[in-house]
Amino acid sequence: MFSGIIEEFATVVAVKHDRENIDLTLTCSFVGELKIDQSVAHNGVCLTVVAIDDDRYTVTAMKETLERSNLGSLNVGDKVNVERSMMMNGRLDGHIVQGHVDQTAVCTAMTDADGSTYFTFGYNYDAEKARNGYFTVDKGSVTVNGVSLTVCNPTRDSFQVAIIPYTMEHTNFQDIRPGTVVNIEFDILGKYIARLQQL
Repeated sequence: MFSGIIEEFATVVAVKHDRENIDLTLTCSFVGELKIDQSVAHNGVCLTVVAIDDDRYTVTAMKETLERSNLGSLNVGDKVNVERSMMMNGRLDGHIVQGHVDQTAVCTAMTDADGSTYFTFGYNYDAEKARNGYFTVDKGSVTVNGVSLTVCNPTRDSFQVAIIPYTMEHTNFQDIRPGTVVNIEFDILGKYIARLQQL
């Protein structure tokens, strides 16, 4: 489980295709603290560390993960938001993030907010998924590329988030432009409430 508070971004140093899987090798400042089998969120996707070599570590993304996320489009040199699993003795500064990306969204606009930036994202609306809690609500939570954010101006198939300069500097939001594909995870609380209503 994660909080959506990004520790830093890791840099992709190798991409290896293995049948329908992809092995991603990355480097970041905390590689020396990682262990095999540890969970790390990459752009919001929970992946298991399968190898460590000096200042590099490797994770494997399987077919379903690649179909639901933007990890399959990563190339050497790309920056990936990373967060290690949440420690239970700390504060929950973001919100409850499972690391189970629901789908991708596309940045459709960026608007200056006198120092901060509003990003608008559009996603494919599915009525059945919406009935199961896959939607956003005003002032609710959403995870974009692993970043815990507050929703603004939601519609049936889009929402906005406001990014402050600190978040822009310390996450790969600095590389997002109109047309960029991002990972989104809808709030787990909404999914549970939707399921309870069905029962």
